[in-house]
Amino acid sequence: MLAGRLRRELDHVDRLLESFLMLAHAEQGPVADQSTISLAELVRLTIERHAGAISAMALDVERENGHDVWVTGSETLLSRMVENVIDNSISHNQPGGWVRVGTAVEGQFARLSVENGGPVLDPDDVKELTQPFRRVGAQRTGSDKGIGLGLAIVASIAEVHDGTLDLQALSDGGLRVVITLPLAIRTAARAPA
Repeated sequence: MLAGRLRRELDHVDRLLESFLMLAHAEQGPVADQSTISLAELVRLTIERHAGAISAMALDVERENGHDVWVTGSETLLSRMVENVIDNSISHNQPGGWVRVGTAVEGQFARLSVENGGPVLDPDDVKELTQPFRRVGAQRTGSDKGIGLGLAIVASIAEVHDGTLDLQALSDGGLRVVITLPLAIRTAARAPA
């Protein structure tokens, strides 16, 4: 019993330290490890990694058939960004709930949107979720799966990639997360540069 409790506490500290390091890395400024990355592929891989949690909560996950948009940046940071928003959409959902994930091109920008069902959230509280250690709603504050750094990390990663993060409380409950990033420059053959 004590060993199990200690393990949970150590795991929590480990997640906290990892999150601090990722946040510090994201806030360092321009990224050095630039590559061209498919957001749709990052989404697919992340959903595959969370298949067990999705199944355990009986979530209906819908991947919208949008564009396979390409962006330029740090694969490590962009993977973490996608991981955080999809993990949040699962962790802060309700059993039998839903998640919608889509990618699209809007002008010169790539757009990743992740929506999930869940409790009704106060729109004013949602604006604070990009601040470290901010969590809202009974489902969020009662969760031992998060520490309140996930969306702060996402905001920092988007910013360092010249992008934006927009959060919106859904009227029927849940959250919409929209990340906008500049599209990767493509060659004449329309392949990623």
